[in-house]
Amino acid sequence: MSGVYERLGVRRIVNAKGPSTRLSGGPMRPEVAAAMAEAAGTCVDLLELHAAASRRLAELTGAEAGLVTAGAAAALLLGAAACATGFDPAAMARLPEIAGGRDRVVMVRSQRNQYDHAVRTAGLAIVEVGLPDRFAGAGCRDAEAWEIDAAIDARTACVLWVAHPRARPPLAEVAAVARVRGVPVLVDAAGQLPPKENLRRFLEEGADLVAFSGGKAIGGPQGSGLLLGRRELVAAAALQMLDMDYPPGLFRPDPAFLPTERLAGLPPHGIGRPCKVGKEQIVGLLTALELFLAEDEERRRGPWLEAVAALARGLEGLPGLALEPRLDLPVPELALRLDAERARLDARGLLDALVAGEPPIHPDPEELEEGRIVLRPDCLLPGDVELVLERLRVLLGPPGS
Repeated sequence: MSGVYERLGVRRIVNAKGPSTRLSGGPMRPEVAAAMAEAAGTCVDLLELHAAASRRLAELTGAEAGLVTAGAAAALLLGAAACATGFDPAAMARLPEIAGGRDRVVMVRSQRNQYDHAVRTAGLAIVEVGLPDRFAGAGCRDAEAWEIDAAIDARTACVLWVAHPRARPPLAEVAAVARVRGVPVLVDAAGQLPPKENLRRFLEEGADLVAFSGGKAIGGPQGSGLLLGRRELVAAAALQMLDMDYPPGLFRPDPAFLPTERLAGLPPHGIGRPCKVGKEQIVGLLTALELFLAEDEERRRGPWLEAVAALARGLEGLPGLALEPRLDLPVPELALRLDAERARLDARGLLDALVAGEPPIHPDPEELEEGRIVLRPDCLLPGDVELVLERLRVLLGPPGS
């Protein structure tokens, strides 16, 4: 365990959930940490660094431009603000107040989630469309593209679409409708990596802006994210995050990054100012992204598949426990289904016991109501598989075993 945590009295955990914010993300590669340490030792003009980062992100992802942000939620806030204001500095200065402007975002009702608060923070009201019968058990339908079209009006700043394999309607249909109406599409793809092809796929399917987490699968700093997309929208987002305390005439950005000739004047600090990122985060995320894209997908999955197989072998035969390997997912996982009548603990009891142990073991609790906990391998360190197996055998094996 790292000495810095010992000095603070903070325990190491075994992260069997995967890279999530509440569990501090995932382990960072030494190359990323080294690049951040190198960046921390020198001062640079941050505006110049953001412009260089945007060029590099465009090269790596195929987007017109990119912006390193303080997480995916910050990217959503900045993207929504950009859609609402465009290049109007007066509108930027008023946010989150939008008087007589584009103050609404259209969103499919079944895609509402806690993270859309980031969009509402920019001052936008969400207009919900569609009835999610397929989730309510009332039928098979969900929202359709025509409903999004019917909801768009002069006050619509953007359409927000949340990326997920089960998301409806498909992004291509949403983008086609929005394009005809002249409204941008902002995609929340925070956790949609791997596969790495998704860095390009959503843009190719018609998205205007896409938000990704930098601290999950990419392996960048935990408090980082990406906003990728159309150059003018990324520029409008950047203007609302950057330090704008410049003497007159000294704000001279790369015109390919920030076309200042389109500005009536220099905006003040924007609504995204609390979302600023430092030079260390920018360099760290770029380094992590380069490593992520260079790595072969199957080679990355190899150790994960081995970990899932080792967990399944070690847990086989425990009473009341059914093992459900899910090997076809981008990150393979092992679901543990507990038979309430035969197992020593139900799913909730097992979760509580794992978290209360030493070291605490955190599985994914998303399927508790179905009587399952899920083990994911992508944040396990060497030796963690053995720790998880030992604890589960003690908790679920015959008494005294």
